[in-house]
Amino acid sequence: MELCDATRDEDELDLRLPDWRSAARALARRGLAERVPVQGPPAPHPAPAPEPTAGQSEAIGALQAGEGFRPVLLEGVTGSGKTEVYLQAIADCLAAGRQALVLVPEIGLTPQTLARFRARLGVPVLAFHSGLGDGERARAWAEMASGRGRVLVGTRSAVFCPLPQAGLLVVDEEHDGSYKQQDGVRYHARDLALVRGRRLGVPVLLGSATPSLESLHNALAGRYRHLRLAERAGGARPPSVRVLDVRKRPLRDGLSEGLLDAVAACLDRGEQALVFKNRRGYAPVLICHDCGWSAHCKRCDAAMTVHAGGRRLICHHCGARATPPNACPDCASLALQPQGAGTERLEQALAARFPDARLVRVDRETTRRRDALEKHLARLGDEPGILVGTQILAKGHDLPRLTLVAVVGVDEGLFSADFRAGEKLAQLLIQVAGRAGRAQLPGEVVLQTHHPDHPLLGTLLNGGYPAVAALQLAEREAAGFPPYAHLALLRAEAGTEGEVHGFLQEAHAAFEAREGVHANGPMPAPMARRAGKARGQLLVDASQRQALHAALRDWLPALRALKSARRVRWSLDVDPTDLY
Repeated sequence: MELCDATRDEDELDLRLPDWRSAARALARRGLAERVPVQGPPAPHPAPAPEPTAGQSEAIGALQAGEGFRPVLLEGVTGSGKTEVYLQAIADCLAAGRQALVLVPEIGLTPQTLARFRARLGVPVLAFHSGLGDGERARAWAEMASGRGRVLVGTRSAVFCPLPQAGLLVVDEEHDGSYKQQDGVRYHARDLALVRGRRLGVPVLLGSATPSLESLHNALAGRYRHLRLAERAGGARPPSVRVLDVRKRPLRDGLSEGLLDAVAACLDRGEQALVFKNRRGYAPVLICHDCGWSAHCKRCDAAMTVHAGGRRLICHHCGARATPPNACPDCASLALQPQGAGTERLEQALAARFPDARLVRVDRETTRRRDALEKHLARLGDEPGILVGTQILAKGHDLPRLTLVAVVGVDEGLFSADFRAGEKLAQLLIQVAGRAGRAQLPGEVVLQTHHPDHPLLGTLLNGGYPAVAALQLAEREAAGFPPYAHLALLRAEAGTEGEVHGFLQEAHAAFEAREGVHANGPMPAPMARRAGKARGQLLVDASQRQALHAALRDWLPALRALKSARRVRWSLDVDPTDLY
């Protein structure tokens, strides 16, 4: 019906009917619709801006002062209105006749951001991410390159889009690990945005409720301007937080009775609840209750995850699939049991407990198709219901009827060998807790844990993310970890462990030691075998970035010249976000 009365611009259709493209293609195949060029998309009418809070006004004023490149870290609690600051900064940029680029960490955030930006700004807003077709990405690229495009919203690859009239770069949720490209050409979109901002001579605005320790360190050192939004906008109050000690208490499919009672009370009030578990699938592992056998991937040093209610095994590292055995391969016992709980199992348990409630699961399996996330959230609407999901739901989504966040999987992040684990867990908990009570309804967060006295939880509950960040920074400084040191990781993989070890030994011998720069290893990767390949690594650390880069410049030609390098696949990752 949208195409019956007049020609419609694609951006307008995106706003009115997000899933219009498949229907339009079907109509075109039957000769009932055609694609025609239009003389520039119609400019939407900008909506009036709400009255800014005192904190927003201060941040906007600070951004308006000054010229040229200046990195600004905007730290605002969840729901404090960071997006309003972005919008005002972009409006000022447009008024000056310049272009703006906005980076978001996930494709799922792009439609929500586009809709809000298009409603507020008086120009078309373009999108750029891997979920679009090649033609759509090429068209957005060409629009920005020609200068006709004024505002572009995209994921990490959008940082490469041309900006001949650049005026502002915005990196939303700057702490998010999705900004790091982990294969192929490795880069961090946040850091690349800062490099581009310096070369283009424009401000770069980094926003987050839980800034990365690297950005906080730069702010403390005076390299970034640090702005804060300490209160939620619109009179919304921060959610209350309750730790639910489940020691010696029965759990049903990973859920305690206290948590289920909180969900029931939320539904009785006509509100919505989010049950958060950052593990997809039905269960993390299938084990034999009699002998302890577990289903492992034949190609990886990892257990296979149980999916489809126990009817399928999938390796989350290489994608291998298998059918669960009818009996234990080691002892022939029939006592095979899924151990632990993922989002599928939680969905099943909650559906049995609350059969009349509207229930929506959001994880990678349910959001593979284009526009799937928006459709899931639209299916929930404003009706009472339950969301079950992973970290996809922890980022930026605004659900006014959501008042309860129940976090089931706290304990997994408390005892990790990753030196960044404390920072990542605190960020995740703060972000997912921020989904509760974002409008006028009060919010509540329930943390289900076997370790209520853990120091990280105590620090987070008593002092919030700033206290955790201060503690983590002190620990990193004492241990000589980033941001007080700089790392580069040489990864190698091959068919045999000997080939990997031989290359890494030769690589270590080729490394020229210099003051303040050290090569550590060779050592096996934390997952020594993945996708049928043996894996190893060598870690280079330096106290000064310039010294690290100088060492790597001298080392790279020597690595390429090694005969053993032809028998392995290797890569050099500067500033690795994980050591896997």
